[in-house]
Amino acid sequence: MRSAGYAPLRDYAAIGDGRTVALVASNGSVDWLCLPDLDSASVFAAVLDAERGGSFRLAPECAFTTERRYLPETNVLETTFVTKQGVVRVTDAMLLPGLGLAPARELARRVECLSGCVAMRWRVEPRFAYGSRSPRIGLRGGTPVATSGRDAVALSAWAAGDPILDEGSISGDFVAKKGQAALLVLGAAHQEPLVFPSRAGVESRFEATITFWRDWAAGRTYEGPWRDAVIRSALALKLLIHAPSGAIAAAATASLPEQIGGERNWDYRFCWVRDSAFTLDALMQLGCPGEADAFFWWLLHASQLTHPRLSVLYRLDGGARAHEKTLGLSGYRDSRPVRVGNEAAEQRQLDIYGDLMQTAWLYGGARDGFDRETGRRLAEIADLVCEIWRQPDNGIWEVRSEPLHFTHSKMMCWVTLDRAVRMADAGWLPRRHAARWRAEGDTISDFIETRCWSDELGSYVRSAESRELDASVLLGALMDYRGERDPQMTGTIDALRREPGRGPLLSRYSGEDGLRGGEGAFLCCSFFLVDALARAGQLDNATDAMRELIALANDVGLYAEEVDRETGAFLGNIPQGLVHLSLIHAAVSLSKAERA
Repeated sequence: MRSAGYAPLRDYAAIGDGRTVALVASNGSVDWLCLPDLDSASVFAAVLDAERGGSFRLAPECAFTTERRYLPETNVLETTFVTKQGVVRVTDAMLLPGLGLAPARELARRVECLSGCVAMRWRVEPRFAYGSRSPRIGLRGGTPVATSGRDAVALSAWAAGDPILDEGSISGDFVAKKGQAALLVLGAAHQEPLVFPSRAGVESRFEATITFWRDWAAGRTYEGPWRDAVIRSALALKLLIHAPSGAIAAAATASLPEQIGGERNWDYRFCWVRDSAFTLDALMQLGCPGEADAFFWWLLHASQLTHPRLSVLYRLDGGARAHEKTLGLSGYRDSRPVRVGNEAAEQRQLDIYGDLMQTAWLYGGARDGFDRETGRRLAEIADLVCEIWRQPDNGIWEVRSEPLHFTHSKMMCWVTLDRAVRMADAGWLPRRHAARWRAEGDTISDFIETRCWSDELGSYVRSAESRELDASVLLGALMDYRGERDPQMTGTIDALRREPGRGPLLSRYSGEDGLRGGEGAFLCCSFFLVDALARAGQLDNATDAMRELIALANDVGLYAEEVDRETGAFLGNIPQGLVHLSLIHAAVSLSKAERA
């Protein structure tokens, strides 16, 4: 149920075409769509401003209840509206381009009456440039068109009533009758001519889109426990892959709050190096060699711009700048500021070097190494880490307080040098500095063991000499800093589980981070915990936690970044890639533990 015009974040499903993603609420409203790409400005942003953001609404005129699902093993959404007058099914898809002339981006909404007669109403309110520009609306050859600068959208309608145009919207109404199907299609163009599709062409692309998703899902090789959740997570990740480049966005949205009314509102439509090892491993576990190849080589190409240093994140086109600015939108349920861009791009985060080297280690292992030039570049990154690991940083969670010597960052610096040594031993990297890498790795380990371990807590702590805990240190077990059943790692697991919370729901960390307010439980940390428990041989605990976390997905199997411990409400951006990645990893670790 909407509150002050806003749907609960748990109500959103995502559809996409490899270029952009739309969020569809359970009441049939498309409340988020950026065009032409995922990281472009929005044309619909009602999720960030119910009055000014713009939306595409489609629903019965009378009271209704809804049931939803994705068509099996697809990213095509089916919403069934049940009313006293009858039952209507709406099928939503971002159509994939096919042969022949078609709009550059195409959102299609098919309406079918299953029983009775149901009065339907629809309304398209495009608001370009994050709601800052109202459109010019007119007719071209009888088709309603909304334009603003270099952007345009056209609304094609068949059996959906005569469009009504006013200053800021295109709307219509019709009666859905059994045996008849209506079709509404939003076609978009950016710096190119608008294409007005035929109904036959739309229907053909609709069926081809369904077939593509089913064929893609059928090609996934995972057959372990929790398969339905794993395949849904794989499909969610596929939505976040930017097809032209191979980059994977961290989430489909920007500035959805980690606390309602708070300031922790960030743009996640970038590719984070932090996620790279999880991403590549998941793609390989799922049997996605093409996506794995594209992602790895995109990452190396993007990082060449800043080599040997890495940017924390890169734009989907490979750029390294992400200027952060505040928009004039009111924010989801008055959560301000509304930000696009992300200043984290300018931070120092030492952990990302370990993520990149782990990614290279995994990729090289699957491809029997890589070329000499790639090996040289990776060796130069290892050399850089020998120089910079002693510096404080902002850490994996991108705190906006003063830099610290974060334990997880030091662990990942150790991973950088450990993987460099392994790859040199395998002949993939030049060996001339391998002795230095080993020596510096030992020094990093000594730093961690003497300054980042608390005998009092029986746990690794958040940063050197602190008494605070941080769930990111669980990645020490997942990245082989310590053995999977090492007493210090199992002690850390126990300490994190003793923290106040509900079941497996973990906070990221305790302590100062430079921001006001709080946040929900971070779901990726909860799946890290399942993964670590499974690797530590605590199979019953891991299975119980996994079962509880799987139940926290919304009705179509998606996760936001966080969840409110008390209410189960979603918080943060959705769908969030790292949560779905960590779910896949946890399922794989459980599968291996069960076979052991």
